[in-house]
Amino acid sequence: MPLITRSLLAALGAVAFLAVSTPSPAQDAYPNRPVKVIVALPAGGSVDMVARLVSQQLAADLGQPFVVDNKAGASGQIGTPLVARAAPDGYTLMVSPASFLTTNKSIFKTLPYNPEADFAPVTKLVNQAMVLVVRDKARFASVADVLAAAKANPGKLTYASSGDGSPQHLAGLMFEGRTDTRLLHIPYKGGAPAITDLIGGVVDMVFAPLPEALPHIRGGKLHAVGVLSEKRAVSAPEIPTLREGGVEGVVLSAWIGLLAPAKTPRPILERLDKSVKALLMRGDARARLLEVGMEPAPDDAKPLGQVIAEEIRVHAELVKAAGLVPQ
Repeated sequence: MPLITRSLLAALGAVAFLAVSTPSPAQDAYPNRPVKVIVALPAGGSVDMVARLVSQQLAADLGQPFVVDNKAGASGQIGTPLVARAAPDGYTLMVSPASFLTTNKSIFKTLPYNPEADFAPVTKLVNQAMVLVVRDKARFASVADVLAAAKANPGKLTYASSGDGSPQHLAGLMFEGRTDTRLLHIPYKGGAPAITDLIGGVVDMVFAPLPEALPHIRGGKLHAVGVLSEKRAVSAPEIPTLREGGVEGVVLSAWIGLLAPAKTPRPILERLDKSVKALLMRGDARARLLEVGMEPAPDDAKPLGQVIAEEIRVHAELVKAAGLVPQ
């Protein structure tokens, strides 16, 4: 082989090696322009609250704006597909409640996204206790009062949720199944409007994430009947569990996670993960989250992708047992 040919092949081989082993300039400089953080819910709810806290930290740490973009409606089916179809370059992210990635698979016949294939999970951000809240404390002072009203008026006691398949909806299904009652589900486009209508007397109750209800509980506008957990919430130890009120097996928490489109380069995911975990492990940030009813969860033992896969199966069984027909 002529010398010039051998030299050319050697040079091409070196270039190929570098292309495989070296991060691209775009990855290495990430981020070098603003990043969009989609929340498929209205502003004002707990998911939006976490998204804004995390976005502020990422902007401060990584030197570019992280801009929250609320795309609410259709139980996440408007905003979530935008992330699934986005370029996998780290410039479109999503802060999502568990339900859009888990329960939706059972609630709807088809989805415009695949929860397991279309996303690259970065990390779980927080866990949230669920709490049963009412406006009319005189009528529903305890869970026994709620049960009595539900059994006396099957299908008439109303509960609001942030949409079909949401944690609020799932909690209602679980409550019905464990107590042999029948409630009337009223879906909204988010947790904030559901709470607003509860305060206004439009609906009877909400199984709400604690952060969404806690300000109104502390302000006297809502009464907490009980939390849906084995133990009382660290953020609100004065609220009893439903189990203390005699209702067994109604245990549910709602997590919030950070995700990117599938095939987003690993260095970008790792950079985001490192920055977010630094925030959530900081004493001041943890205190702030606990104060509003959230438990930081970036150090959970299971990777977020595994959590999503497992909860899809568990929630499917719950929806099937409740006799809910997919829409």
